[in-house]
Amino acid sequence: MVVCNYEYDNENNTVKVNCLNCIYGASIEDFPICMARTIDKLVESKNAGRVVLTQTREFEYDMYQTHLLKQIANTIMHLVKQQRILSVANLSIPECNTCVPQRNEILHKLLTIDIREDPIGAYVKTIREIRHTHEKMKGAPDKCLRCYKNYISNVLEPIKSTLESTELINRVKSRLVGYLEGNRSLYREIFHPMIKPNFMLTRYMLNPPKKGKKIDRYMVGSSEVQIFKVEDKVQKIYHIIPPEFKLGEDEYTILDAARRYMAAHKPTRTEFADPQRMRDIFTDIGRDLISELADHANITLPTKTLNTLSDILTRYTAGYGILEVILGDEAVQDVYLNAPMGDAPIYLYHGGHEECITNIIPTREDANAWATRFRIESGRPLDQANPVLDTEIVLPSGRARVAAITRSLSPDGLSFVLRRHRDKPWTYPLFINYKMMTSLSAGLMSFLIDGSRTMMFAGTRSAGKSSILGATLTELMKKVRIITVEDTLELPVKALKDLGYDIQSLKSRSIITHVESELSADEAIRTSLRLGDSALIVGEVRSVEARALYESMRIGALANIVAGTIHGDSPYGVFDRVVNDLGVPPTSFKATDIIVIVNRLKSADGLRTYRRIMEITEVTKDWDENPQKEKAFQPLMKYDSKTDRLEPTDRFLNGESLILNEIADRVKDWKNNWDSVWENIQLRTKVKEALLNYAKVSKDFGILEAEFTTEANSRFHLISQDVKEQYGSLDTDRIFERWDAWTKQKVKDRQRLMKG
Repeated sequence: MVVCNYEYDNENNTVKVNCLNCIYGASIEDFPICMARTIDKLVESKNAGRVVLTQTREFEYDMYQTHLLKQIANTIMHLVKQQRILSVANLSIPECNTCVPQRNEILHKLLTIDIREDPIGAYVKTIREIRHTHEKMKGAPDKCLRCYKNYISNVLEPIKSTLESTELINRVKSRLVGYLEGNRSLYREIFHPMIKPNFMLTRYMLNPPKKGKKIDRYMVGSSEVQIFKVEDKVQKIYHIIPPEFKLGEDEYTILDAARRYMAAHKPTRTEFADPQRMRDIFTDIGRDLISELADHANITLPTKTLNTLSDILTRYTAGYGILEVILGDEAVQDVYLNAPMGDAPIYLYHGGHEECITNIIPTREDANAWATRFRIESGRPLDQANPVLDTEIVLPSGRARVAAITRSLSPDGLSFVLRRHRDKPWTYPLFINYKMMTSLSAGLMSFLIDGSRTMMFAGTRSAGKSSILGATLTELMKKVRIITVEDTLELPVKALKDLGYDIQSLKSRSIITHVESELSADEAIRTSLRLGDSALIVGEVRSVEARALYESMRIGALANIVAGTIHGDSPYGVFDRVVNDLGVPPTSFKATDIIVIVNRLKSADGLRTYRRIMEITEVTKDWDENPQKEKAFQPLMKYDSKTDRLEPTDRFLNGESLILNEIADRVKDWKNNWDSVWENIQLRTKVKEALLNYAKVSKDFGILEAEFTTEANSRFHLISQDVKEQYGSLDTDRIFERWDAWTKQKVKDRQRLMKG
């Protein structure tokens, strides 16, 4: 394609101008000749909605910016049609033509060159010519006076008025005092193209938002994240600049060539089934290819740059492109990509700054490529007959659950929501640190878990149900075998295996996506009962598997913990969902021992949210039809909005809990001795508090992560056993003293390692 030649993309309503090898660059805001030639293209392509200038990167000017340029193009066309404006009759009066050549020269340049290259400058030049002519009128002879007035009214004022009818001039009109012709600073404020390197599909806004106040900045690997607060916006701006957005032209050229070579290698379904193996293959091929292309172009690439380019190439060939960069940010919790793709930026929910708008704009090509990957890797359909797909992706930067929709459910085509899972499992001490729970509630839950109770974790969407269920797994002793059943893998199974847990994951059929080769959730739960004596953890109770789960609860009661998550905002809401919606008999619901309600609360201004456990409630068994009316739901702890804490109820403090007393009845040291039970719960509470205090004092919050806390939990049980054998009872003071000495030494060892 010839330099400055263009093509019109009718489908995308876009004028695409070839700027490769152009000596003037590819920037309307920086280069007058580039602005002029773009305006010329818009004169010819009257229906264009966007302009794209292509080099090693594509610079796309959106509909509004293109609209500003089209108005200038229309102004030029209007003035061209008004050729009589430059007639001798307008430039002078019949009895005088002395000034015609000079005026004609000024206006010819203004109307043929200046207005195309620098319309703001053309407007300023027109105003200054009017002012200069007015100055000449002072004391001028009558004949010249009439000539000047004729020139102003018939030529200069119409040009000025026509330019003032454009939005571009109106935006800057009040800022033109002392304007220097050729200064492009005002254009740089107005024109901000979205940029897309040729080797990738995604577009991005490079410049920070106008009038944005930077309130946070941090690095995610080699990517820079800046958070901006913009006046009049309730959402913050999440502005991320990965290394692929900061390369030199030679590096872009090499990457684009490498991508085209790599595109010839079409991954097989077998390779897609093993994404890590595919990445390794592409990384090896890509590194060699980039090195070869650089040598051929006589470009020297340092090893660090070679590795960076190889990583980028792999990300955009074998990986998920920009999604991997965003999901690499541990603060990102949810990512939203709305249909139609290409019209809106990516939105996300940030752990520290909540709802954010990003500077990333995915394209339809992005969406199609991602959808294909989701289908192949999951083995689940996504088409008009099956317009919903639930799956999960595992990336070097983290794990995420994916919900994809397409036509016929989404009239504008593909749309995605990704929920990023924390790289490491959540733990109770972490939740205490974030005020989701208190140390006493963690101590109580620890006691209930060791007591092998059946539990349901309930809450609204995004309340944190799965997170607290995952944290609950880290409270189990590592000697306990665990079986998890999920239709979309969200629990931190791999991380727990790496920590030494005996855990088996079962994947069941999604109730939304019907894949015949997958086992239904109820069959998966029944199968789990034949896989040995195990704790059973169900990711989410959604449908007919509820019956099988409650069978497991009755069978597994008092042997191992059985737990799951379910939607519901109160204990009765859980009962209503399980019994009335999912068809579990009310008598079977009695197998539930504990219901933990979590919720996402809002601040009074509505701009901030925070997650809290709202209550820990036991379900007593002496009722027939309606546990709510028959007062079977007895809270042990309830959230108090004034203190922003879970507070213990009198029932809990006074030892009136039937569930806690049932646990005590089966332990010799605790039977008929509430004080001993309370001391043990307090001991567990003290352990959780101590972990948090050590983290705060040492400023090492890695102490709260699963690796350390699970080891600390194991040590707690071992020390408890030693004390019992040595002294004949669970002496809480001795247990804590020994555990604290062990923990203190472990913290010191960590600090030495970190310093060394």
